[in-house]
Amino acid sequence: MYILFREMKNNWYSLAALLSTIYSRHLDVEARPVKFEEIKKFPPEKTIVAYSFMSFDLDTVREEVKTLKERGYTLIAGGPHVTADPEGCLRMGFDHVFTGDGEENILKFLMGERKKIFDGISKRVNLNHYPPFLPSKGIYMPIEITRGCPFSCAYCQTPIIAGRRVRHRDVDVVVHYAKLGVKHGRKLARFIAPNSFGYGSKNGVTPNVEKIEELLYGLKKVGIEEIYFGTFPSEVRPESVTDEVLKVVKKYVNNRSIVIGAQSGSDRILKIIKRGHTVEQVEEAIEKISLHGFIPHVDFIFGFPFETEEDVEKTFSFIVKIVERYGAKIHAHTFMPLPGTELFNAGPGRLTEVHYKFLGRLASKGILDGYWMKQEMLARKVYEIASGGSTDVTSDR
Repeated sequence: MYILFREMKNNWYSLAALLSTIYSRHLDVEARPVKFEEIKKFPPEKTIVAYSFMSFDLDTVREEVKTLKERGYTLIAGGPHVTADPEGCLRMGFDHVFTGDGEENILKFLMGERKKIFDGISKRVNLNHYPPFLPSKGIYMPIEITRGCPFSCAYCQTPIIAGRRVRHRDVDVVVHYAKLGVKHGRKLARFIAPNSFGYGSKNGVTPNVEKIEELLYGLKKVGIEEIYFGTFPSEVRPESVTDEVLKVVKKYVNNRSIVIGAQSGSDRILKIIKRGHTVEQVEEAIEKISLHGFIPHVDFIFGFPFETEEDVEKTFSFIVKIVERYGAKIHAHTFMPLPGTELFNAGPGRLTEVHYKFLGRLASKGILDGYWMKQEMLARKVYEIASGGSTDVTSDR
């Protein structure tokens, strides 16, 4: 039997974790990532096609599913959009869908269990039981050190997909796989975490400085030469930035910047989107980052449908302040209404001429990056396609 994982632009991290899980169990199945045009080379009666996708891939997936169903393939799916709307994905044509954590359930499926909806939300996996990547098969990705986020940001799918209970992969497990990577010539370490400075902590917020140092020291000890921690894809929360954690991190990492999520310079907007911090806390964190010799790389979301001119001006003023005072760089996003989130029905983000002028000036000075223009178009597309589906998801607390 073949299980083909449809490789898309934004899903390699998910595919790598699932492929590593399958390969590590030595099942009697041939698993591989494929492009869409490669699928037709495999016989439908012996082939399962697996998708893991985000909401902004929905139109592409919908067309491909139609074609593959006509050819007789068995189709399964998981990932952010499926977790937000499993019933809608079944109606789209998938035979089986997987919500939440996928590692345990994909193994159950391949060993013969059949359900319409495999529940990876009410029963979460222990990260230590599954490989973050598999060097023996040439599969690499940043090591997922934490899964789950204790916050309830109203625009974010992460607590829905991964749960609000924070789970960490143990230091010895991370170091074990890093050592395997070193043996195969992989001497660089990046990480996946909703908040890297929360690694090892019970609440996912208060830094466990000793555990972070144990991790970074252990990686160096087994031969990792470059460590990138606190940068994509392991950004940090403002509340977790302390002098103590920055001192430790600076001893080991190669990244010159720390990526921090601000999202707005308006306290009113921060309350609406349930960020759980204030603008003042963001500035305090940025100041600490700068004082320890890192460049603050700050995330902002623009175009909230409910923001006022005053909110926009406060955000612009705050950005000017942190750029001039702390040498900050800005990473721009346009608000995208994601299925399953509290703000889905707010509608797509909209940028005004004022936004374009301000962001354009920052970009021309080399201060700003991000895909904010593309995201504005994607936001409209996602909302138009997904607004007809169910978005009712129960998340563990």
